[in-house]
Formats: sequence, C-alpha cells, structure tokens
Amino acid sequence: MWMLELPPFTLFFIGGLIAAMTSGKLRGAIMVAIPVISAMHLWTVPEGIHLQLTFLDYELVPYRADKLSLMFGYVFHIAAFISIIYSLHVKDTVQQVAAMLYAGSALGAVFAGDLLTLFVFWELLAFTSVFLIWARRTSRAYHAGMRYLIIQVLSGVILLVGALFYASETGSLSFEYIGLDSIAGWLIFIAFGIKCAFPFAHTWLTDAYPEATPTGTVLLSAFTTKVAVYALARAYPGTELLVYIGAAMTCFPIFFAVIENDLRRVLAYSLINQVGFMVVGIGIGTALAINGAIAHAFNDVIFKGLLFMSMGAVLHMTGRINGSDLGGLYKTMPKTTILCIVGAASISAFPLFSGFVSKSMVMSAALENGFDWIWLMLLFASAGVFHHAGIKIPYFAFFAHDSGLRASDPPRNMLFAMFIAASLCVAIGIYPAALYSLLPYDTGYNPYDATHVLAQTQLLLFSALAFVWLNLRNMYPPELRSTNLDVDWIYRRAIPNVLAKVFAVIWQADGAMRNAVRGKLSQCQSFIASKHKGLGGLLSGSYPSGNMVLWVAVLLASYLFLGFIG
Repeated sequence: MWMLELPPFTLFFIGGLIAAMTSGKLRGAIMVAIPVISAMHLWTVPEGIHLQLTFLDYELVPYRADKLSLMFGYVFHIAAFISIIYSLHVKDTVQQVAAMLYAGSALGAVFAGDLLTLFVFWELLAFTSVFLIWARRTSRAYHAGMRYLIIQVLSGVILLVGALFYASETGSLSFEYIGLDSIAGWLIFIAFGIKCAFPFAHTWLTDAYPEATPTGTVLLSAFTTKVAVYALARAYPGTELLVYIGAAMTCFPIFFAVIENDLRRVLAYSLINQVGFMVVGIGIGTALAINGAIAHAFNDVIFKGLLFMSMGAVLHMTGRINGSDLGGLYKTMPKTTILCIVGAASISAFPLFSGFVSKSMVMSAALENGFDWIWLMLLFASAGVFHHAGIKIPYFAFFAHDSGLRASDPPRNMLFAMFIAASLCVAIGIYPAALYSLLPYDTGYNPYDATHVLAQTQLLLFSALAFVWLNLRNMYPPELRSTNLDVDWIYRRAIPNVLAKVFAVIWQADGAMRNAVRGKLSQCQSFIASKHKGLGGLLSGSYPSGNMVLWVAVLLASYLFLGFIG
C-alpha cells in the first residue's frame, strides 16, 4: 500500500531523476508508468492534511488534499500522461527530464497547504518549464525563454514578499482565503495575476509558448496558467474585481488572434481567452460559478492540449506553422485533421463536446447574478473563439489554399495521444455527469436544456456565416508573414529604442568630454616641453618615458638616503 503521506509530486521527481540516467525504451516505459501509478495512488487519497511540519514557529502543510486540489491533481495526471505519450518519439534528455519535473512542480503547487510551500513549487514551475522553451535550441527560443524566466521569477518574488507580509499580519502561512483587504493580499493577487496572464501581464505567454518545442508547448499549456487559476480559486473566490479582469481576458485576445499568422500563437491568445472564462467564474464566486471555472479548467487542459498537439504535429511533419505557408494538408494528414476538428469543436463549445458543458456554467452564473454586461462580453468572446480557434486553426492549416505540402500523419504515439484527448472531449460532452461528480459543489446543473442548446447553436451558426461572408468578400484579415506585438511592444521595441537613443547621447557626450580632456593634457605637455632646454633634456617632450623613469629613480634614491640617515 502507498503511504498517504507521499505527496503526488514525489513520483514525478523520482521519475525525472531516473529519466536523466536512462535512455531509449526503458526511459519511455518509466515515464509512461509514473503518471499511471501516481494517478492510481491519488485516486485512493482521502481529503485532509496528510503531511505537516513546523518551520521557524510556523505550521507548514506541504500536502493537503480537498476537492479543489484533487480536481486539479486528476487533470494534471491526465495531461502528463497524454503529453508523455505524445513525446515518446523525442530523444532529448533535457526535454524529458524537464517534463517530469515540471509536472511534479505543478502537482506540488496544487497540493500545498501553506504559502511557503506554494512559493517553492511556484518557482520550480518557472525553472523547470523554461527548458521546454530552450530545448528548441534557436536564438528566438533562447531570448523568449529568458524573458519568460524573468517574468515568472518576478511573480515568485512578489509572492514571497506577499507571503512574508501575510505571515506578519496574521501570524500564519496557511494557504486559504486571502482577499484584498491588506497589502499582503494585493501582492499575492498580483503574483497570481502574472502567472494567470492578466491583461498587460500576459505577454510572457504569447511570446514564449510558440517558441517552445512541439511537445513542450503541450505541457506548457496544461500547467502554468492552471496552477494560477487554482491559486485564485483558493485565495480569492467571490472577488468582484476578477469578474472584470476575466471579462477583459476573454475579449482582447480575439483581436490579436484574428490577425496572427503563427497558428501556435493564435492558440496562445486563445488560451488567455479561455482562462478569462475561469477567472470570471472565480470572481462571481457562487457554487455554480466556481464549479464552472474548475470544470472549464479541467476541459481546457484537454482540448487546448489537443489543439496544441495537432499544430505540433503539423510543425513536426512540415517544419512550418504560419497560416500563410500551410493549407491543403487534409489530403495527406486526414487523421490529424479530424482530431484537430474535435479539439476545435470542443473549444468552440459545440453541444456534445466538452467545452459546452463547462463554459455554459460560467455564463449561466453570470446571468443569474446580474452580470448582464459581462454575459454579453462572454457571448462575444464565445463567438470570437469560434472564429480564431474553431475555424481559423483547422481552416488555414488543413484546408484553404493548397500549399503543395504533402506531409503524412505524424508518428503513431502522437496520433494515439491526440486520440485519447479527443475521446475525452467527446466523452465529457456526452456524459458530463462524470465530470460534475468530481466538482466541489453539487448544484444539479443540466447543460442540455433546449433554450441553452438552441442559443449556443445559433451563436455558432451566425459566427460561421460571418467568417464565410468575410472570406468571400476578401475582408478577413490576410495571413501576413509578420510578428505582431501587443503590450510586449513596450519592452521589445519601445524601451530598447529609447535606451539606444539615451545611450547614444551619453556616449557622444562622453567622447566629447574625453577629447576635450585629452586636448588639454596635450596642451599642458606641450607647454612643459616648450619650457625645457630641448631634445634629450631631463623634461624633454620627446623622451617622456625615460625622463619619468629617471625622476622616479631619483625620488626612490632620495627616499632611501633619508631613511638611511634617519
């Protein structure tokens, strides 16, 4: 029997060490077995505190399980299992070790019962995941990884400062409801917001995820933002500010996703859009809204992972990911095309697919609690996500114009991983009761009432018609070979340009000052030389080194003489 005190991250960390020392099929078998064994163990873990210790007079709880943490624990195991199968063809120790440690860090964070333990795993998330970006081994990936790491570490530092303030104010490091009534609450809120990709703090996601390896992006999409969603659900449920932040998150990425050419960057914007629905649900804070936020996080890990896997398969087989370079791949990649369409239908909340049964909970909760304008924003966002993720991704990758590329479907392990994810999307959509039974609250919610199904179907139909109409009239934004910047324009363009101009002025002033001083010294030297007797003299300008040595020797001799007679 497994010991209850064994935290779920332990097996993943051990698996990472074993992966570093093995290779080939043995490494693959161990990596596949770790999430299966750990999930079996987790399924038997009851709610409660399973590990507790004292540190500097503070009670630390490294392992606490309740319905909220268990829900995220289950889906993280599913994500790790699918991602590992998807990456079995990869022969890269760096990626495989980083994957195990990253998944373990995410599990450590969601089962942390105190802020200090949360901080440790919060930072481990950053340091382990960045290797999935650097593993692509390109200059763009290196620089994107550095920017990603700086922002993630900054989030951790803010969290640590907030935790210290919190301990000072309350005398406890317990990770429970915190709220925004204190400086500590605001600092921790900001730290969570950075990792959750709040507006103006989201650029690390759209910058780094598209630069990661095809397999690395799948893992990245599953863990980092979902850990932040979990943390918000734990510490800030019912915080109204989150409703407005989340609503903004659902809407603004749509405009950037529509004009983006890199299809993995389109999915990165779509990820922010979906996290926005979760943040709205947490902000509303009712039982239905919290259930909706958590259920949507669960589903998003799977259907967003499926979409990233399908685009990763395209990148792996063709070496290209820009919409302008793709098209017509359905002829030679039919299985990938079908699996991608399943993911697109799920994220678009088609009835009988997973996104429908969770997104509708958040929207219903918004209406029930009087957030009518927020509901309209969510409705707009639902239509927008259908445009950029439901239609644009499969259309430009597999249909549209024929690019002439004739790549085949990816290796079997990649197809099998996508098949598992697609099956879950359909199964949850058809039988949502299985998902609902795991949620923290029993609300008796039924997503399949006639009004809701008809309203969602009409919304998707009109959105599709709008896409077709815009395309026929050549009004849909064309796929351009360009890099679109949003807020990151500030630190990737504006600040470097301003600094370049400021330093140019400084270097110019420095050069002028140096030349002026050098000129004055030259004039002094000429003046002294002109006062001397001529060439070869003791202070002659033509023999400065020799004269200097002579005068130093004279001074030393004088010093020795004075010392001798003194």
